[in-house]
Amino acid sequence: METAGAPSSDGRNNNPGNADCSAVVVEGFRHHVDEMISKVVKLEQRLNEIEIFYSNMNKKQANISKGGSATKDKEKDKHVPSIKKQQQDASRREAAAAKRMQDLMRQFGTILRQITQHKWAWPFMQPVDVEGLGLDDYYEVIDKPMDFSTIKNQMEAKDGTGYKNVREICADVRLVFKNAMKYNDERSDVHVMAKTLLAKFEEKWLLLLPKVTEEEKRREEEEVEAQIAMQLAQEAAHAKMVRDLSKELYEVDMHLEELREMVAKRCRKMSTEEKRKLGVALCKLSTEDISKALEIVAQSNPCFQATAEEVDLDIDAQSDSTLWRLNFFAKEALENQNKNSGSIGDGNENHNTNKRRKDICDALARTSKKKAKKAKE
Repeated sequence: METAGAPSSDGRNNNPGNADCSAVVVEGFRHHVDEMISKVVKLEQRLNEIEIFYSNMNKKQANISKGGSATKDKEKDKHVPSIKKQQQDASRREAAAAKRMQDLMRQFGTILRQITQHKWAWPFMQPVDVEGLGLDDYYEVIDKPMDFSTIKNQMEAKDGTGYKNVREICADVRLVFKNAMKYNDERSDVHVMAKTLLAKFEEKWLLLLPKVTEEEKRREEEEVEAQIAMQLAQEAAHAKMVRDLSKELYEVDMHLEELREMVAKRCRKMSTEEKRKLGVALCKLSTEDISKALEIVAQSNPCFQATAEEVDLDIDAQSDSTLWRLNFFAKEALENQNKNSGSIGDGNENHNTNKRRKDICDALARTSKKKAKKAKE
């Protein structure tokens, strides 16, 4: 791009009066580039989020059971609700499940009252008076003391520390009797009373157990369905995100193309010496970078066959914008090659790499000879 006050390609000085205008134009281009960079960074962050989501999703899918997979196939046939809708449905299911569990606990409470009202239940109603009864070894024998008053308090707890399901209460009821049977000799009255009440409790528990099992199975199925539905909703949301991201990337690409065209229109002509140096630089590129350079030429010249075995690259036939793009690309590519220990020119390249570079150099040499011959004529 021409710089205000600097000589142009024909040797004349630019009008100093245009200095401010040129500075404004340059600043405008820089501002556009900064905007594009900022937007691309944000798009990259969103792309990373999508990649992480699908990576985690694949791990979750590996853990889904066959039954869950069948459920997922059914869910896929349905309209996929939004994540917000799924969260609302999940809240309703949790509330309904909590209500059903409360009903089971009330039924269990009836069983518990029947057991505690038995004439032999009195030794188990309160915590064991270890000191009063002189039971010095009680805590050595019993790991977790339990009694019915403790169970009742935990069933009525409102601070979130209470029982979450019926099986937890059942386990503690059994613990009350098993502790008594473990500490007391089997011929003692307490042992016999505990064994008798435990048997009565198990009989009543067996009547309630089918309902408990049914509820547990239902909750498990609902949990799997909720997870699958949420996953499908997340997939739908991320699919939309991918579409939006693709659209934004396309818009960024179009904007960059427009910006490139704007810059190209203001590019000064490349001098003969600069073209010569560009030709030398192209001959030093690696095979991969040579292919990229040819793609740059092909972008502005659809008839140019960048992937052909033999190419006819005429530097003088290229537009100013193409030459400057090649120049900047070659400069950056050579800098990167110099930073790498295995840069070209170290004798480690294969035959195809050397041949490709030789073809480019030969093409540049042929066009130079043609120009020189025409100049003599």
